[in-house]
Amino acid sequence: MRFLTKFKKTGLALSLIFALVFAVAYTPDYFEISKNLDIFNAVYRELNVAYVDGTKPGQLMKTGIDAMLNSLDPYTVYYTENDIEDFRYMTTGEYGGIGATVNDINGKIVVSDPYEGFAAFKAGIRAGDQIIGVNNINVEGKKTDDISNLLKGQAGTPIKLKIRKPGQETPVDVSLNREEIKTKAVQYAGILPNTTTGYIKLISFTENCSGEVKEAFLNLKTKGCNSLVLDLRGNLGGLLLEAVNIVNFFTDKGQEVVFTKGKIPEWDKTYLSVNNPIDLQIPLVVLVDENSASASEIVSGALQDLDRAVIVGKRTYGKGLVQQTKDLVYNAKIKVTVAKYYIPSGRCVQALDYSNKDEEGRVDKVPDSLITAFKTRGGRIVYDGAGVMPDVKTEEEKYSNIAISLLSKFHIFNYATDYVLKHPQIDPVASFKLSEEDYNGFLRYLEGKDYDYQSKSERELEELKKNAQEEMYFEGISAEYLALENKMKQNKKSDVHKHKDEIRKILEEEIVSRYYFQTGRIEFSLRNDTDLSKGIEILKDETKIKTILTRIEKPEKPFNTRKKF
Repeated sequence: MRFLTKFKKTGLALSLIFALVFAVAYTPDYFEISKNLDIFNAVYRELNVAYVDGTKPGQLMKTGIDAMLNSLDPYTVYYTENDIEDFRYMTTGEYGGIGATVNDINGKIVVSDPYEGFAAFKAGIRAGDQIIGVNNINVEGKKTDDISNLLKGQAGTPIKLKIRKPGQETPVDVSLNREEIKTKAVQYAGILPNTTTGYIKLISFTENCSGEVKEAFLNLKTKGCNSLVLDLRGNLGGLLLEAVNIVNFFTDKGQEVVFTKGKIPEWDKTYLSVNNPIDLQIPLVVLVDENSASASEIVSGALQDLDRAVIVGKRTYGKGLVQQTKDLVYNAKIKVTVAKYYIPSGRCVQALDYSNKDEEGRVDKVPDSLITAFKTRGGRIVYDGAGVMPDVKTEEEKYSNIAISLLSKFHIFNYATDYVLKHPQIDPVASFKLSEEDYNGFLRYLEGKDYDYQSKSERELEELKKNAQEEMYFEGISAEYLALENKMKQNKKSDVHKHKDEIRKILEEEIVSRYYFQTGRIEFSLRNDTDLSKGIEILKDETKIKTILTRIEKPEKPFNTRKKF
Protein backbone atom coordinates (compact mmCIF):
# COMPACT_ATOMS: atom_id res chain seq x y z
CA MET A 1 0.00 0.00 0.00
CA ARG A 2 2.84 2.38 0.83
CA PHE A 3 4.32 1.82 -2.64
CA LEU A 4 0.97 2.47 -4.31
CA THR A 5 0.47 5.64 -2.29
CA LYS A 6 3.90 6.93 -3.38
CA PHE A 7 3.17 5.95 -6.95
CA LYS A 8 -0.20 7.71 -6.98
CA LYS A 9 1.28 10.88 -5.45
CA THR A 10 4.10 11.00 -7.97
CA GLY A 11 1.69 10.28 -10.79
CA LEU A 12 -0.57 13.10 -9.60
CA ALA A 13 2.42 15.49 -9.47
CA LEU A 14 3.35 14.52 -13.00
CA SER A 15 -0.20 14.97 -14.21
CA LEU A 16 -0.37 18.44 -12.71
CA ILE A 17 2.94 19.40 -14.32
CA PHE A 18 1.60 18.30 -17.68
CA ALA A 19 -1.67 20.15 -17.06
CA LEU A 20 0.35 23.31 -16.37
CA VAL A 21 2.23 22.87 -19.62
CA PHE A 22 -0.99 22.48 -21.60
CA ALA A 23 -2.63 25.43 -19.87
CA VAL A 24 0.26 27.77 -20.64
CA ALA A 25 1.07 26.82 -24.19
CA TYR A 26 -1.36 24.80 -26.27
CA THR A 27 0.37 23.95 -29.52
CA PRO A 28 -0.54 22.15 -32.78
CA ASP A 29 1.66 19.27 -31.49
CA TYR A 30 -1.02 18.28 -28.96
CA PHE A 31 -1.33 14.71 -30.25
CA GLU A 32 2.45 14.20 -30.26
CA ILE A 33 2.69 15.54 -26.69
CA SER A 34 -0.20 13.39 -25.48
CA LYS A 35 1.19 10.27 -27.13
CA ASN A 36 4.62 10.70 -25.54
CA LEU A 37 3.12 11.38 -22.11
CA ASP A 38 1.22 8.10 -22.37
CA ILE A 39 4.45 6.32 -23.30
CA PHE A 40 6.33 7.97 -20.42
CA ASN A 41 3.60 6.97 -17.94
CA ALA A 42 3.65 3.40 -19.23
CA VAL A 43 7.44 3.12 -18.93
CA TYR A 44 7.38 4.60 -15.43
CA ARG A 45 4.60 2.24 -14.34
CA GLU A 46 6.33 -0.88 -15.72
CA LEU A 47 9.67 0.04 -14.10
CA ASN A 48 8.09 0.51 -10.69
CA VAL A 49 6.10 -2.72 -10.93
CA ALA A 50 8.53 -5.09 -12.62
CA TYR A 51 12.18 -3.92 -12.27
CA VAL A 52 14.14 -6.75 -10.64
CA ASP A 53 15.85 -4.76 -7.86
CA GLY A 54 12.97 -2.50 -7.04
CA THR A 55 13.00 1.28 -7.48
CA LYS A 56 12.57 4.45 -5.46
CA PRO A 57 9.64 6.12 -7.27
CA GLY A 58 10.49 9.70 -6.26
CA GLN A 59 14.17 9.35 -7.13
CA LEU A 60 13.34 7.62 -10.40
CA MET A 61 10.95 10.41 -11.38
CA LYS A 62 13.47 13.12 -10.44
CA THR A 63 16.11 11.41 -12.57
CA GLY A 64 13.71 11.39 -15.51
CA ILE A 65 12.70 15.02 -15.04
CA ASP A 66 16.33 16.15 -14.64
CA ALA A 67 17.34 14.30 -17.81
CA MET A 68 14.46 15.88 -19.72
CA LEU A 69 15.39 19.37 -18.55
CA ASN A 70 19.10 18.80 -19.23
CA SER A 71 18.24 18.45 -22.92
CA LEU A 72 17.14 22.11 -22.88
CA ASP A 73 19.43 24.56 -21.07
CA PRO A 74 21.21 24.54 -17.70
CA TYR A 75 18.87 27.18 -16.26
CA THR A 76 15.65 25.18 -16.51
CA VAL A 77 15.67 23.27 -13.24
CA TYR A 78 13.34 21.11 -11.13
CA TYR A 79 13.42 21.56 -7.34
CA THR A 80 12.01 18.93 -5.03
CA GLU A 81 10.71 19.82 -1.58
CA ASN A 82 14.14 18.87 -0.18
CA ASP A 83 15.82 21.40 -2.49
CA ILE A 84 13.73 24.37 -1.37
CA GLU A 85 16.33 25.67 1.14
CA ASP A 86 18.90 25.86 -1.65
CA PHE A 87 16.37 27.54 -3.95
CA ARG A 88 15.44 30.08 -1.28
CA TYR A 89 19.09 30.92 -0.70
CA MET A 90 19.63 31.44 -4.42
CA THR A 91 16.76 33.93 -4.74
CA THR A 92 16.81 35.68 -1.36
CA GLY A 93 20.30 35.11 0.03
CA GLU A 94 18.61 33.60 3.10
CA TYR A 95 18.63 30.12 4.61
CA GLY A 96 18.31 28.50 8.01
CA GLY A 97 21.60 27.25 9.38
CA ILE A 98 24.66 27.94 11.53
CA GLY A 99 26.24 30.58 9.25
CA ALA A 100 29.47 28.96 8.08
CA THR A 101 30.92 27.24 5.04
CA VAL A 102 32.63 23.88 5.45
CA ASN A 103 35.06 21.97 3.27
CA ASP A 104 36.50 18.48 2.85
CA ILE A 105 40.15 18.88 3.81
CA ASN A 106 42.34 15.79 3.94
CA GLY A 107 39.38 13.59 4.81
CA LYS A 108 38.06 15.93 7.50
CA ILE A 109 35.04 18.25 7.62
CA VAL A 110 36.62 21.63 8.39
CA VAL A 111 35.04 25.06 8.84
CA SER A 112 36.52 27.24 6.11
CA ASP A 113 34.64 30.51 6.64
CA PRO A 114 32.36 31.42 9.57
CA TYR A 115 30.10 34.36 8.74
CA GLU A 116 30.82 37.23 11.08
CA GLY A 117 27.96 37.93 13.49
CA PHE A 118 25.99 34.72 12.94
CA ALA A 119 25.44 31.63 15.10
CA ALA A 120 28.68 29.71 14.47
CA PHE A 121 30.80 32.85 14.82
CA LYS A 122 29.06 33.90 18.05
CA ALA A 123 29.63 30.38 19.43
CA GLY A 124 33.38 30.78 18.92
CA ILE A 125 33.68 28.54 15.85
CA ARG A 126 36.49 29.67 13.57
CA ALA A 127 38.17 28.69 10.29
CA GLY A 128 40.23 25.55 10.78
CA ASP A 129 37.89 23.97 13.35
CA GLN A 130 37.04 20.36 12.52
CA ILE A 131 33.44 19.15 12.86
CA ILE A 132 33.43 15.55 14.09
CA GLY A 133 29.82 15.29 15.27
CA VAL A 134 26.39 16.82 14.59
CA ASN A 135 23.57 16.12 17.07
CA ASN A 136 25.40 13.04 18.40
CA ILE A 137 25.94 11.71 14.87
CA ASN A 138 29.58 10.93 14.12
CA VAL A 139 30.49 12.63 10.83
CA GLU A 140 34.20 11.72 10.72
CA GLY A 141 35.02 10.46 7.25
CA LYS A 142 31.89 12.03 5.77
CA LYS A 143 31.76 14.53 2.91
CA THR A 144 30.31 18.04 3.06
CA ASP A 145 27.30 16.92 1.00
CA ASP A 146 26.59 14.31 3.67
CA ILE A 147 26.32 16.84 6.50
CA SER A 148 24.88 19.85 4.67
CA ASN A 149 21.28 18.90 5.52
CA LEU A 150 22.30 18.18 9.12
CA LEU A 151 23.65 21.71 9.55
CA LYS A 152 20.76 23.46 7.81
CA GLY A 153 17.32 23.70 9.30
CA GLN A 154 14.57 25.98 10.54
CA ALA A 155 15.75 29.11 12.32
CA GLY A 156 15.52 28.80 16.10
CA THR A 157 16.01 25.04 16.21
CA PRO A 158 18.87 23.79 18.43
CA ILE A 159 21.93 21.99 17.11
CA LYS A 160 24.89 20.47 18.95
CA LEU A 161 28.29 20.20 17.28
CA LYS A 162 31.34 18.30 18.41
CA ILE A 163 34.34 20.40 17.43
CA ARG A 164 38.07 19.68 17.47
CA LYS A 165 40.01 22.94 17.68
CA PRO A 166 43.40 23.28 15.96
CA GLY A 167 46.20 22.31 18.34
CA GLN A 168 43.82 20.50 20.72
CA GLU A 169 43.29 16.75 20.87
CA THR A 170 40.18 16.76 23.08
CA PRO A 171 37.00 17.76 21.20
CA VAL A 172 34.50 20.16 22.72
CA ASP A 173 30.71 20.24 22.50
CA VAL A 174 29.21 23.46 21.15
CA SER A 175 25.47 24.05 21.50
CA LEU A 176 23.81 26.77 19.44
CA ASN A 177 20.56 27.62 17.71
CA ARG A 178 20.23 27.80 13.96
CA GLU A 179 19.50 31.28 12.65
CA GLU A 180 17.99 32.87 9.59
CA ILE A 181 21.22 33.46 7.70
CA LYS A 182 21.02 36.44 5.37
CA THR A 183 24.04 36.83 3.15
CA LYS A 184 24.43 40.46 2.18
CA ALA A 185 24.48 41.12 -1.54
CA VAL A 186 26.74 44.15 -0.99
CA GLN A 187 29.71 42.30 0.41
CA TYR A 188 31.81 45.42 0.87
CA ALA A 189 31.56 49.18 0.38
CA GLY A 190 34.03 51.93 1.19
CA ILE A 191 36.18 54.82 0.02
CA LEU A 192 39.32 53.45 -1.63
CA PRO A 193 42.58 54.42 0.12
CA ASN A 194 44.15 57.74 -0.93
CA THR A 195 41.23 58.57 -3.26
CA THR A 196 37.75 60.07 -3.26
CA THR A 197 36.50 57.06 -5.22
CA GLY A 198 33.77 54.91 -3.71
CA TYR A 199 33.78 51.14 -4.20
CA ILE A 200 30.80 48.75 -3.98
CA LYS A 201 31.22 44.99 -4.30
CA LEU A 202 27.91 43.36 -5.31
CA ILE A 203 28.03 39.55 -5.25
CA SER A 204 24.44 38.63 -6.19
CA PHE A 205 21.10 39.98 -7.41
CA THR A 206 18.93 38.66 -4.60
CA GLU A 207 15.82 40.29 -3.14
CA ASN A 208 16.42 43.94 -2.17
CA CYS A 209 20.04 43.95 -3.32
CA SER A 210 19.22 47.27 -5.01
CA GLY A 211 18.25 48.61 -1.59
CA GLU A 212 21.64 47.54 -0.26
CA VAL A 213 23.41 49.24 -3.18
CA LYS A 214 21.38 52.41 -2.65
CA GLU A 215 22.16 52.51 1.05
CA ALA A 216 25.87 51.91 0.40
CA PHE A 217 26.01 54.56 -2.34
CA LEU A 218 24.27 57.23 -0.28
CA ASN A 219 26.57 56.48 2.64
CA LEU A 220 29.64 56.83 0.39
CA LYS A 221 28.38 60.18 -0.86
CA THR A 222 28.24 61.47 2.72
CA LYS A 223 31.92 60.52 3.02
CA GLY A 224 32.96 62.62 0.03
CA CYS A 225 32.70 60.05 -2.75
CA ASN A 226 32.88 61.87 -6.11
CA SER A 227 33.41 58.87 -8.40
CA LEU A 228 32.30 55.25 -8.11
CA VAL A 229 33.44 51.72 -8.95
CA LEU A 230 30.68 49.10 -9.03
CA ASP A 231 32.28 45.64 -8.93
CA LEU A 232 30.20 42.89 -10.58
CA ARG A 233 33.05 40.41 -11.08
CA GLY A 234 32.02 36.87 -10.21
CA ASN A 235 28.37 37.95 -9.87
CA LEU A 236 26.33 35.26 -11.63
CA GLY A 237 23.13 37.31 -11.58
CA GLY A 238 19.67 36.78 -10.14
CA LEU A 239 16.53 38.91 -10.16
CA LEU A 240 15.93 41.05 -13.25
CA LEU A 241 13.96 43.78 -11.44
CA GLU A 242 16.84 44.35 -9.03
CA ALA A 243 19.12 44.95 -12.02
CA VAL A 244 16.64 47.48 -13.44
CA ASN A 245 16.53 49.31 -10.10
CA ILE A 246 20.32 49.58 -9.93
CA VAL A 247 20.58 50.98 -13.48
CA ASN A 248 17.88 53.47 -12.44
CA PHE A 249 20.20 54.95 -9.78
CA PHE A 250 22.38 56.39 -12.55
CA THR A 251 19.87 57.04 -15.38
CA ASP A 252 16.80 59.18 -16.01
CA LYS A 253 13.37 58.14 -14.86
CA GLY A 254 11.38 56.58 -17.72
CA GLN A 255 14.47 55.15 -19.44
CA GLU A 256 14.05 51.72 -21.01
CA VAL A 257 16.56 49.40 -19.34
CA VAL A 258 15.69 45.99 -20.77
CA PHE A 259 12.91 44.27 -22.67
CA THR A 260 12.10 40.57 -22.88
CA LYS A 261 10.57 38.44 -25.60
CA GLY A 262 9.28 34.91 -25.13
CA LYS A 263 7.19 32.32 -26.94
CA ILE A 264 3.95 33.59 -25.41
CA PRO A 265 2.81 37.25 -25.44
CA GLU A 266 2.79 37.65 -21.65
CA TRP A 267 6.60 37.58 -21.72
CA ASP A 268 6.94 40.43 -24.19
CA LYS A 269 7.67 43.08 -21.57
CA THR A 270 9.51 46.37 -21.38
CA TYR A 271 11.16 47.37 -18.09
CA LEU A 272 11.59 51.09 -17.47
CA SER A 273 13.40 52.98 -14.74
CA VAL A 274 10.46 54.14 -12.66
CA ASN A 275 12.14 56.08 -9.85
CA ASN A 276 14.06 59.33 -9.65
CA PRO A 277 17.81 58.71 -10.08
CA ILE A 278 20.35 59.18 -7.29
CA ASP A 279 23.13 60.69 -9.38
CA LEU A 280 23.20 61.32 -13.13
CA GLN A 281 26.64 62.92 -13.19
CA ILE A 282 28.99 60.91 -11.00
CA PRO A 283 31.78 59.27 -13.05
CA LEU A 284 31.13 55.53 -12.99
CA VAL A 285 33.23 52.42 -13.73
CA VAL A 286 31.73 48.92 -13.71
CA LEU A 287 34.13 45.98 -13.26
CA VAL A 288 33.17 42.70 -14.99
CA ASP A 289 34.75 39.37 -15.82
CA GLU A 290 33.92 36.06 -17.46
CA ASN A 291 31.76 35.12 -14.44
CA SER A 292 29.60 38.25 -14.60
CA ALA A 293 26.33 36.88 -15.94
CA SER A 294 22.61 37.49 -16.41
CA ALA A 295 21.54 40.44 -14.22
CA SER A 296 25.19 41.56 -14.07
CA GLU A 297 25.10 41.79 -17.85
CA ILE A 298 21.85 43.74 -17.78
CA VAL A 299 23.43 46.34 -15.49
CA SER A 300 26.80 46.56 -17.27
CA GLY A 301 25.28 46.24 -20.76
CA ALA A 302 22.54 48.81 -20.15
CA LEU A 303 24.96 51.32 -18.64
CA GLN A 304 27.24 50.76 -21.62
CA ASP A 305 24.40 51.13 -24.14
CA LEU A 306 23.35 54.37 -22.46
CA ASP A 307 26.95 55.65 -22.44
CA ARG A 308 26.62 56.10 -18.70
CA ALA A 309 29.55 54.01 -17.41
CA VAL A 310 32.94 52.77 -18.55
CA ILE A 311 33.00 48.97 -18.44
CA VAL A 312 36.41 47.56 -17.40
CA GLY A 313 37.65 43.97 -17.26
CA LYS A 314 37.00 40.86 -19.31
CA ARG A 315 34.21 39.81 -21.66
CA THR A 316 31.20 38.71 -19.59
CA TYR A 317 29.64 35.24 -19.54
CA GLY A 318 26.91 35.75 -22.13
CA LYS A 319 23.59 34.74 -20.51
CA GLY A 320 20.72 36.53 -22.20
CA LEU A 321 17.93 34.26 -20.93
CA VAL A 322 15.16 34.94 -18.43
CA GLN A 323 13.71 32.35 -16.05
CA GLN A 324 10.43 32.21 -14.15
CA THR A 325 9.70 29.90 -11.23
CA LYS A 326 6.42 27.99 -11.14
CA ASP A 327 5.00 26.31 -8.04
CA LEU A 328 4.18 22.62 -8.41
CA VAL A 329 2.31 20.24 -6.12
CA TYR A 330 3.90 18.79 -2.97
CA ASN A 331 6.01 21.93 -2.46
CA ALA A 332 8.10 21.29 -5.57
CA LYS A 333 9.04 24.03 -8.04
CA ILE A 334 10.25 24.32 -11.59
CA LYS A 335 12.35 27.16 -12.93
CA VAL A 336 11.76 27.57 -16.66
CA THR A 337 13.55 29.67 -19.25
CA VAL A 338 10.69 31.72 -20.67
CA ALA A 339 12.30 34.56 -22.65
CA LYS A 340 15.41 36.26 -23.92
CA TYR A 341 16.27 39.75 -22.78
CA TYR A 342 17.45 42.70 -24.86
CA ILE A 343 19.24 45.76 -23.49
CA PRO A 344 18.67 49.37 -24.68
CA SER A 345 20.63 49.13 -27.94
CA GLY A 346 18.42 46.18 -28.92
CA ARG A 347 21.09 43.50 -28.57
CA CYS A 348 20.87 40.17 -26.75
CA VAL A 349 24.11 39.03 -25.11
CA GLN A 350 23.31 35.29 -25.15
CA ALA A 351 26.49 33.47 -26.20
CA LEU A 352 25.35 29.83 -26.51
CA ASP A 353 22.60 28.54 -28.79
CA TYR A 354 20.84 25.83 -26.74
CA SER A 355 18.26 25.32 -29.48
CA ASN A 356 20.90 23.71 -31.69
CA LYS A 357 22.66 21.01 -29.66
CA ASP A 358 24.55 18.33 -31.55
CA GLU A 359 23.90 14.59 -31.17
CA GLU A 360 26.16 14.43 -28.12
CA GLY A 361 24.40 17.32 -26.42
CA ARG A 362 27.17 19.86 -27.02
CA VAL A 363 26.29 23.51 -27.55
CA ASP A 364 28.08 25.89 -29.87
CA LYS A 365 28.52 29.61 -29.46
CA VAL A 366 26.54 31.92 -31.68
CA PRO A 367 28.56 31.81 -34.93
CA ASP A 368 30.54 34.87 -35.97
CA SER A 369 28.42 35.13 -39.10
CA LEU A 370 25.37 35.90 -36.92
CA ILE A 371 27.07 38.43 -34.65
CA THR A 372 25.53 41.83 -35.34
CA ALA A 373 26.61 45.42 -34.64
CA PHE A 374 24.40 47.77 -32.65
CA LYS A 375 24.76 51.39 -31.58
CA THR A 376 24.79 52.88 -28.10
CA ARG A 377 22.77 56.02 -27.45
CA GLY A 378 25.77 58.13 -28.46
CA GLY A 379 26.56 56.07 -31.56
CA ARG A 380 29.33 53.81 -30.26
CA ILE A 381 29.50 50.32 -31.76
CA VAL A 382 28.59 47.33 -29.59
CA TYR A 383 27.83 43.71 -30.48
CA ASP A 384 25.34 41.02 -29.54
CA GLY A 385 25.71 37.28 -29.11
CA ALA A 386 28.79 36.99 -26.93
CA GLY A 387 28.35 38.72 -23.59
CA VAL A 388 29.29 42.32 -22.88
CA MET A 389 32.67 43.36 -24.25
CA PRO A 390 34.34 45.86 -21.88
CA ASP A 391 35.22 49.33 -23.10
CA VAL A 392 38.64 48.79 -21.52
CA LYS A 393 39.88 45.20 -21.62
CA THR A 394 42.36 43.97 -19.02
CA GLU A 395 44.73 41.04 -19.16
CA GLU A 396 43.64 37.76 -17.61
CA GLU A 397 45.61 36.96 -14.49
CA LYS A 398 46.35 33.29 -13.95
CA TYR A 399 47.72 31.50 -10.94
CA SER A 400 50.97 29.65 -11.44
CA ASN A 401 50.91 25.84 -11.31
CA ILE A 402 52.60 25.85 -7.92
CA ALA A 403 50.06 28.30 -6.48
CA ILE A 404 47.16 26.18 -7.78
CA SER A 405 48.69 23.09 -6.21
CA LEU A 406 49.25 24.78 -2.84
CA LEU A 407 45.65 26.03 -2.83
CA SER A 408 43.97 22.85 -4.04
CA LYS A 409 45.88 20.70 -1.54
CA PHE A 410 44.96 23.14 1.25
CA HIS A 411 48.54 23.95 2.25
CA ILE A 412 47.76 27.68 2.21
CA PHE A 413 44.66 27.13 4.35
CA ASN A 414 46.38 24.81 6.83
CA TYR A 415 49.42 27.07 7.24
CA ALA A 416 47.11 30.00 8.01
CA THR A 417 45.48 27.85 10.71
CA ASP A 418 48.91 27.13 12.23
CA TYR A 419 49.89 30.79 11.94
CA VAL A 420 46.89 31.91 14.01
CA LEU A 421 47.89 29.56 16.84
CA LYS A 422 51.26 31.30 17.11
CA HIS A 423 50.11 34.90 16.54
CA PRO A 424 47.27 36.20 18.75
CA GLN A 425 47.03 39.37 16.65
CA ILE A 426 48.42 40.94 13.49
CA ASP A 427 48.79 44.43 12.02
CA PRO A 428 45.78 46.18 10.42
CA VAL A 429 44.79 45.03 6.94
CA ALA A 430 46.32 48.07 5.24
CA SER A 431 49.81 47.37 6.60
CA PHE A 432 49.93 43.62 7.21
CA LYS A 433 52.75 41.81 5.46
CA LEU A 434 54.45 38.46 6.00
CA SER A 435 58.07 38.73 7.05
CA GLU A 436 60.89 36.78 5.44
CA GLU A 437 60.97 34.56 8.52
CA ASP A 438 57.23 33.92 8.16
CA TYR A 439 57.68 32.85 4.55
CA ASN A 440 60.60 30.63 5.48
CA GLY A 441 58.33 29.15 8.12
CA PHE A 442 55.86 28.30 5.37
CA LEU A 443 58.64 26.58 3.41
CA ARG A 444 59.53 24.56 6.52
CA TYR A 445 55.85 23.68 6.89
CA LEU A 446 55.86 22.29 3.32
CA GLU A 447 58.78 19.92 4.01
CA GLY A 448 57.65 16.34 3.53
CA LYS A 449 54.22 17.37 2.21
CA ASP A 450 52.83 16.61 -1.22
CA TYR A 451 52.40 19.64 -3.45
CA ASP A 452 53.62 18.13 -6.71
CA TYR A 453 51.81 18.83 -9.96
CA GLN A 454 52.22 17.99 -13.62
CA SER A 455 53.20 20.91 -15.79
CA LYS A 456 52.24 21.37 -19.41
CA SER A 457 55.87 20.75 -20.36
CA GLU A 458 55.84 17.42 -18.48
CA ARG A 459 52.62 16.35 -20.20
CA GLU A 460 54.13 17.15 -23.57
CA LEU A 461 57.31 15.31 -22.62
CA GLU A 462 55.24 12.24 -21.73
CA GLU A 463 53.49 12.49 -25.08
CA LEU A 464 56.88 12.68 -26.80
CA LYS A 465 57.99 9.51 -24.99
CA LYS A 466 54.80 7.69 -25.97
CA ASN A 467 55.15 8.66 -29.64
CA ALA A 468 58.86 7.82 -29.66
CA GLN A 469 58.15 4.38 -28.21
CA GLU A 470 55.43 3.71 -30.78
CA GLU A 471 57.79 4.72 -33.58
CA MET A 472 60.68 2.76 -31.96
CA TYR A 473 62.91 5.83 -31.56
CA PHE A 474 62.90 6.05 -27.78
CA GLU A 475 65.85 3.77 -27.11
CA GLY A 476 68.10 6.13 -29.04
CA ILE A 477 67.00 9.22 -27.10
CA SER A 478 66.34 7.71 -23.66
CA ALA A 479 69.43 9.26 -22.03
CA GLU A 480 68.55 12.73 -23.25
CA TYR A 481 64.91 12.17 -22.24
CA LEU A 482 65.83 11.21 -18.68
CA ALA A 483 68.21 14.17 -18.37
CA LEU A 484 65.47 16.56 -19.52
CA GLU A 485 62.93 14.94 -17.19
CA ASN A 486 65.26 15.32 -14.19
CA LYS A 487 66.00 18.92 -15.12
CA MET A 488 62.28 19.72 -15.17
CA LYS A 489 61.84 18.15 -11.73
CA GLN A 490 64.69 20.25 -10.35
CA ASN A 491 63.18 23.40 -11.84
CA LYS A 492 59.80 22.61 -10.23
CA LYS A 493 61.43 22.33 -6.82
CA SER A 494 62.51 25.94 -7.12
CA ASP A 495 58.96 27.14 -7.93
CA VAL A 496 58.26 28.09 -4.30
CA HIS A 497 61.12 30.61 -4.64
CA LYS A 498 60.46 31.61 -8.25
CA HIS A 499 56.80 32.45 -7.49
CA LYS A 500 57.45 33.77 -4.00
CA ASP A 501 55.65 37.12 -4.49
CA GLU A 502 52.50 35.45 -5.77
CA ILE A 503 52.44 32.79 -3.04
CA ARG A 504 53.14 35.38 -0.35
CA LYS A 505 50.11 37.48 -1.41
CA ILE A 506 47.83 34.43 -1.34
CA LEU A 507 49.13 33.50 2.11
CA GLU A 508 48.66 37.04 3.39
CA GLU A 509 45.07 37.20 2.18
CA GLU A 510 44.17 33.90 3.84
CA ILE A 511 45.83 34.93 7.10
CA VAL A 512 44.12 38.34 7.08
CA SER A 513 40.75 36.61 6.71
CA ARG A 514 41.33 34.74 10.00
CA TYR A 515 41.58 37.99 11.96
CA TYR A 516 39.39 40.40 9.95
CA PHE A 517 37.07 37.86 8.27
CA GLN A 518 35.19 38.52 5.01
CA THR A 519 35.61 42.29 5.15
CA GLY A 520 39.35 41.97 5.74
CA ARG A 521 39.76 39.50 2.89
CA ILE A 522 38.13 41.91 0.45
CA GLU A 523 40.08 44.93 1.74
CA PHE A 524 43.33 43.03 1.34
CA SER A 525 42.48 41.77 -2.16
CA LEU A 526 41.91 45.36 -3.31
CA ARG A 527 45.57 46.14 -2.56
CA ASN A 528 46.68 43.92 -5.47
CA ASP A 529 43.77 44.34 -7.87
CA THR A 530 44.95 45.32 -11.36
CA ASP A 531 41.43 45.72 -12.77
CA LEU A 532 40.52 48.06 -9.94
CA SER A 533 43.74 50.02 -10.46
CA LYS A 534 42.80 50.48 -14.12
CA GLY A 535 39.34 51.67 -13.11
CA ILE A 536 40.78 54.22 -10.65
CA GLU A 537 43.20 55.45 -13.31
CA ILE A 538 40.30 56.05 -15.71
CA LEU A 539 38.19 57.84 -13.09
CA LYS A 540 41.05 60.24 -12.34
CA ASP A 541 41.04 61.48 -15.93
CA GLU A 542 37.80 63.16 -17.05
CA THR A 543 39.14 63.54 -20.57
CA LYS A 544 39.82 59.80 -20.82
CA ILE A 545 36.29 58.98 -19.61
CA LYS A 546 34.77 61.34 -22.17
CA THR A 547 36.96 59.91 -24.94
CA ILE A 548 35.93 56.34 -24.12
CA LEU A 549 32.22 57.15 -23.91
CA THR A 550 32.17 59.08 -27.19
CA ARG A 551 34.60 56.96 -29.21
CA ILE A 552 33.03 55.82 -32.48
CA GLU A 553 34.75 53.10 -34.48
CA LYS A 554 34.05 51.42 -37.79
CA PRO A 555 31.87 48.34 -37.20
CA GLU A 556 33.46 44.93 -37.82
CA LYS A 557 30.06 43.28 -38.35
CA PRO A 558 26.86 44.24 -40.22
CA PHE A 559 24.47 46.54 -38.39
CA ASN A 560 21.26 45.27 -36.87
CA THR A 561 18.34 45.65 -39.26
CA ARG A 562 15.69 44.07 -37.04
CA LYS A 563 12.94 46.29 -35.76
CA LYS A 564 12.54 46.50 -32.02
CA PHE A 565 10.07 43.93 -30.71
